Amino acid sequence: MTAPILDAQTPLFIVLNAGSGRDDAAATRRTIEEGCEAAGRKCRIFLVDEPRRLQTLAREAVERARNGGGMVVAAGGDGTINAVAQATLGSGCAFGVLPQGTFNYFSRTHGIPADTAAALRILMTEAVRPVQVGLVNGRVFLVNASLGLYADLLEERESYKARYGRRRWIAFLAGLVTVLRGHRQWRLRLASQGQERDLRTPTLFVGNNPLQLRQVGIPEAEALEDARGRLAAIALKPVGALAMLPLLVRGALGRLGDADDVLSFSFESLTVKAGGTRGPRRIKVATDGEVGWLDMPLLFRPSPEPLWLVRPEVAPELEAAKE
Repeated sequence: MTAPILDAQTPLFIVLNAGSGRDDAAATRRTIEEGCEAAGRKCRIFLVDEPRRLQTLAREAVERARNGGGMVVAAGGDGTINAVAQATLGSGCAFGVLPQGTFNYFSRTHGIPADTAAALRILMTEAVRPVQVGLVNGRVFLVNASLGLYADLLEERESYKARYGRRRWIAFLAGLVTVLRGHRQWRLRLASQGQERDLRTPTLFVGNNPLQLRQVGIPEAEALEDARGRLAAIALKPVGALAMLPLLVRGALGRLGDADDVLSFSFESLTVKAGGTRGPRRIKVATDGEVGWLDMPLLFRPSPEPLWLVRPEVAPELEAAKE
């Protein structure tokens, strides 16, 4: 696998989501254009003014970058970054990020600042480095993929954000309401490394982001950092709504991995089938916060090829989380 070659003249093809984050899209665009002009760098901005156009514009940006020897850049939250990464993976293009979201786990894990001007300087000066991508039935996830309660929580969170704004306490409130409302228990059969286990759980979470895993206290974060080609699975044992509250507190305190009701393990490949005789043929799955439907069984695995991300060698927030 050969890394893309960049130089001081590499043009930027930027997919900017007008609906992401807290900043005004027009102001973000000005910051990008002024920064590129000051650096003598050509850029083309693809403005996503409707969510349904995101994938189309991402593919167009990748095609233009391939033809013009350029870098593909995602300017938005984790969902926007996911969509542009899906289009970029395997294209041979370098990938850059200008984070605009609420949590920005992907960018924070790789040392990319939230400030647009500072993140743009990263794209101008840093090297291309390989980054692991997770796949579920061929769909990309950079941070996590999930089914069951966690996917429901994300849908509820987006509804609350649409009404009350994109703040972290709004996301926590939405999660609390979803948990207290009650949840379905899923019967799943997990197959990994030649072994199978039956599991009854309200949610299955597969992580590809060591920073997020460290912050909630999951020990498998270390496995993701030490060896490429592994993901981490987290499942909750069947518990009632009130018993979920202490688990939320443990997660906030970075001690979720210590809970008796939490099962976690790392893997190279994981197949998830519906347990029982009348399991669903399709299931709702969230990838980096975006919820969609996938056919069963689900196959979780790292992508055989990396995403070529422009990023610093050291990510300060991730290093601090290890201490």
